[in-house]
Amino acid sequence: MAADAFYSGRKFKQSNTRVENSELYLHGNLIARMNGGTLQINLCGWNTQTTRERLNALDGVSLTQKNFKPYLNGEEISELGWYDVK
Repeated sequence: MAADAFYSGRKFKQSNTRVENSELYLHGNLIARMNGGTLQINLCGWNTQTTRERLNALDGVSLTQKNFKPYLNGEEISELGWYDVK
């Protein structure tokens, strides 16, 4: 539901998740945005099951964890910083 709102530009709010202006927030942290037509994601330091679940609902995102380290589409990433989803 949040992913649908994200792509359609609709507002959405449910529990700890909200969408405004095609930006996805979890617990007040901006975890996904569209930038010039490119999907960008950020774990905001929270490599949690809930954060990964919200982001995995977006097209082209496959976030996993191995040995407590996050992986985006098979590549290890930091818990901080923005990543373009190809």
